[in-house]
Amino acid sequence: MTSLLKVTGLKKYFPLTEGLLQRPSGFVQAVEDVSFEIPKGKTVALVGESGCGKTTVGRSILRLLEPTAGQIIFDGEDIQSFSADRLQSWRKKAQMIFQDPYGSLNPRMRVRKTIEEALLLHHRLSAKNRESRVLEVLEIVGLGKEDLDKFPHEFSGGQRQRVGIARALAVEPKMIVADEPVSALDVSIQAQIINLLKDLQKQFQIAFLFISHDLRVVEFFSDEVVVMYLGRVMEKLPASSLRENARHPYTRALISSVPVLDPEHSKKRILLTGEVPDPSQPPSGCVFRTRCPLAIEQCSAEAPSLREVAPGHCLACHLDA
Repeated sequence: MTSLLKVTGLKKYFPLTEGLLQRPSGFVQAVEDVSFEIPKGKTVALVGESGCGKTTVGRSILRLLEPTAGQIIFDGEDIQSFSADRLQSWRKKAQMIFQDPYGSLNPRMRVRKTIEEALLLHHRLSAKNRESRVLEVLEIVGLGKEDLDKFPHEFSGGQRQRVGIARALAVEPKMIVADEPVSALDVSIQAQIINLLKDLQKQFQIAFLFISHDLRVVEFFSDEVVVMYLGRVMEKLPASSLRENARHPYTRALISSVPVLDPEHSKKRILLTGEVPDPSQPPSGCVFRTRCPLAIEQCSAEAPSLREVAPGHCLACHLDA
């Protein structure tokens, strides 16, 4: 299957400074050697605890943050070679849906202008055609003409997220980076938004990079899951086999934390001890070893490489060598 996006060896370091002169004192290794591919019309999910580097990966791919190293190929083009003008014109192909459906919208801008702004930037349309396109995408996401002149505060959280989706959809993107798009919403509204994204993907063949910590949503919406810890990839596998075939101790711990609704089918929770290490001073060897209940001596001496252990399933763990 043809890949729309191919990320190879992506790294993103943030410099640390100290003193009045702000002299460099080190780096926060937010993302370290992350690689994955997204086929056209498919969804890859990045999962992991808060602070594991998921959002940094998404923003680096869109060059909202400049990567420190690595290669990002989108539809056969190396986007890191783009000039500022070329990058701006490219961004209509890759849009973003943000986590906070209120903070991502200008509170002083009506819905009409919010969506029209993207069209003014990326498409040369007449005022009449812009109006038509704005109304079209609003109707696609479940809103209507009566919402055109409303401000963000006049909508519920779910409706505001629909506006954000409409804004991303207006320029007809090939890929959308969805950064925790339902985490700030009520459970019932989450299902509506996920189903909407699913329908949009089917209708327009949009590829998604779906960033989330909710494995239930990930299993339903995604085709492949990339599990991250402290900026590194621990495991990659099909979403359909996540519960049955996950091998990494960290992935299993995440799965065990998902609540079970049926009290008659309780499961044993895998509790991780300790705190997530400082990303400016990651542990030697496997970065997960300080919290791993199964760590062995080799884990501190050597970082495990990410290798294929089954078709479509990659793992970075010495215990499954």
